[in-house]
Amino acid sequence: MHPALSVIFFTAVSGIGYGLLFLIGLVIALDPLAPDPLAALLAIATGAVFAAAGLTSSTLHLGQPQRAWRAFSQWRSSWLSREGVAALCSFAPMLALGALVWRFADALAAQTPSADATLGLRITGLAMAIAATVTVFCTARIYTSLKTIAAWHNGYVLPTYLLLGLLGAAAWLWMLDAIAGARSAAWLRTALPGVIIALAGASWLLKRAYWRFIDSAPSASTPETATGLGRFGTVRGVEAPHTEENYLTREMGFVLARKHSARLRRFVLLALALPPVALALLALLLPLSALVIACAAAVALCVTAATFVERWLFFAEAKHVVMLYYAGARAPAER
Repeated sequence: MHPALSVIFFTAVSGIGYGLLFLIGLVIALDPLAPDPLAALLAIATGAVFAAAGLTSSTLHLGQPQRAWRAFSQWRSSWLSREGVAALCSFAPMLALGALVWRFADALAAQTPSADATLGLRITGLAMAIAATVTVFCTARIYTSLKTIAAWHNGYVLPTYLLLGLLGAAAWLWMLDAIAGARSAAWLRTALPGVIIALAGASWLLKRAYWRFIDSAPSASTPETATGLGRFGTVRGVEAPHTEENYLTREMGFVLARKHSARLRRFVLLALALPPVALALLALLLPLSALVIACAAAVALCVTAATFVERWLFFAEAKHVVMLYYAGARAPAER
């Protein structure tokens, strides 16, 4: 598939943004006194900006962006429409939680919020975490529901979306908390690097398994099954069905040489695992303020860069079954 920049930006940035909203919402739901109020506000604001920027960029890939609003009407049958509805609904608890943290910032900083304030923060945080999870789930289902693209229609894609969003979110939350002065609860300051280490390891394993799967899994559709002539032997086209490039060959038949794919895969696996694990361990062993900020910023940068490259590969390596109709459809496998 043609890796359009707008869709790559959307899936990468919105995934991190909603992951950030999920994490800070979950933390507040578990313990409203744990995060520093400034760090919580920075996390909510950053997540909101990322989510809004990603959703806005997604409209740039539409043929008629001014008609994007019509997608909301198809929520009964379209995961794209459900994603839009979920994204729109998620802004309500997001704004409500930000307003509550702002209102009770002094009480939270002094660890003296009222019982009603604590309950309101818990409920709103949980609502935001659920809304963020549903939105990212719908985004992933847009791709996993497409049976015509084998690289997407499998059990690895959905957990990969969720896991990479969480890893990027944990890295950004760690950095924002460190920049805010690391005045959060001790358990949260210790938990964030530990969560990053666990998520980095899981992401590395999952992406490696995904790439092994798409490299080795046999194609569900072939010229023989598509034409029903397989019982007679191998089916080959007599001549090409076109004389020049068209929309399908541009959008559905993007070719990525194996040598480039292998290099980019190695970069993703390295950036997802080595810097996050090493720097998180360093920060745990030497919890100096300046060092923690530097480590957290480096981890956020590495994970974000790896996520963008992983998203590019996600689209570039996918092949639509319609390319079986065109001459050279099997070329990518021969490179």
